[in-house]
Amino acid sequence: MIVYLSALAGGIFIGTSAALLLVLNGRIAGISGIAAGAMRPLSRDTPWRWAFLVGLLFGPLLYRLAYGAWPVVHLDAPWPLIVLGGLLVGYGTRLGGGCTSGHGVCGLARLSPRSIAAVATFMAAAAATVFLVRHGGW
Repeated sequence: MIVYLSALAGGIFIGTSAALLLVLNGRIAGISGIAAGAMRPLSRDTPWRWAFLVGLLFGPLLYRLAYGAWPVVHLDAPWPLIVLGGLLVGYGTRLGGGCTSGHGVCGLARLSPRSIAAVATFMAAAAATVFLVRHGGW
């Protein structure tokens, strides 16, 4: 199998689901916003938000059905550091008014200036992190 096909299929599924949610429901497919809305008291938006989030959990199951094995995830960091990283990402998501999926997939597609600035910041931070990890002795 060609190496990039699973990434291509994932991108097609993400783009299609984001477009369908926007066209059919008028909502942006930003995971942090969907999750935050699902945690609020019950409203007419709650069912689709939970359906979307539960659907995300089926990704590994679909992978297993397609490839006959669970996706391999290897993390070299200790669990406390992973939890701290998750909390920092959550804080940054609220601070930045959205997550990478909301800004990168949906915001850029709509040419949102706020999303363009956010994605430029994400990418600069990612490049700096890779540089420091590879060349900074971390």
